[in-house]
Amino acid sequence: MPPQPLTDFSRLCVHTITTKPWSIEEATDRYAAAGVKGITVWRQWLDGRDIAKAGESLRAAGIEIVSLCRGGFFPATDAAARQRAIDDNLKAIDEAEALDAPLIVLVCGADPGQPLAESRQQIVDGIGAVLDRAGQAGVKLAIEPLHPMYADTRSAVNTLRQANEMCEQLDSPLVGVAVDVYHLWWDPDLQSEIQRSGRADRIFAFHVCDWRSPTEDLLNDRGLMGEGCINVPQIRGWVEENGFNGFIEVEIFSNRYWAMDQGEFLEKIKRAYSEKT
Repeated sequence: MPPQPLTDFSRLCVHTITTKPWSIEEATDRYAAAGVKGITVWRQWLDGRDIAKAGESLRAAGIEIVSLCRGGFFPATDAAARQRAIDDNLKAIDEAEALDAPLIVLVCGADPGQPLAESRQQIVDGIGAVLDRAGQAGVKLAIEPLHPMYADTRSAVNTLRQANEMCEQLDSPLVGVAVDVYHLWWDPDLQSEIQRSGRADRIFAFHVCDWRSPTEDLLNDRGLMGEGCINVPQIRGWVEENGFNGFIEVEIFSNRYWAMDQGEFLEKIKRAYSEKT
């Protein structure tokens, strides 16, 4: 069955990267005025700011902090680089705790100088190294598989099956997955792997946008829902059938949309959320 229509914006979350030209202060004001109820904060939006105060401002505006983005980038051929990545992830946990964000999204990383299998094991080891601190902070960690085109440097985790296997290896209620339609829509095993995630109660996040065809930039040409070839409602139906009832997070990297008036873009996001998600 198709998912229920989204008749209000109570589950709409927008990533700060989506409205990239806005500072976190402007995003707070503009999201609140538009009725957006959730935000995922990218870490660079907190640079030079009192993180706890930023969190207080968001909550005072009636906006729920859904997650902090991003941690990860664990693999490296050099042991010192792997330790720096672990240290940065510990810092991200500190930031999430100060912001009072319940979740960190992990873009797990890869190193083209070594086999993917080695990078994947380093990802598991890296997550394992920060789990105790995450537990102390009350912060969950979501492994986000990325499209295989990013397997060289951005992520050695390229399917939901791989992410599920890592979760099972780590065997912690703090570790789950982020299902991003942009990265996973092509996978013939996606429905069954979403079911697998749901059985373990590990669908922690759901990200939406669309794949424009032809796409002009493999990173910065994502579309609004309904502009491309992803069956976003179908995938939403799958995650909801398997226990997910959280925020639907709009994460769009787009040179075209960043160049336009961001208030107009936010209205386009709301329409696409209501009509095409």
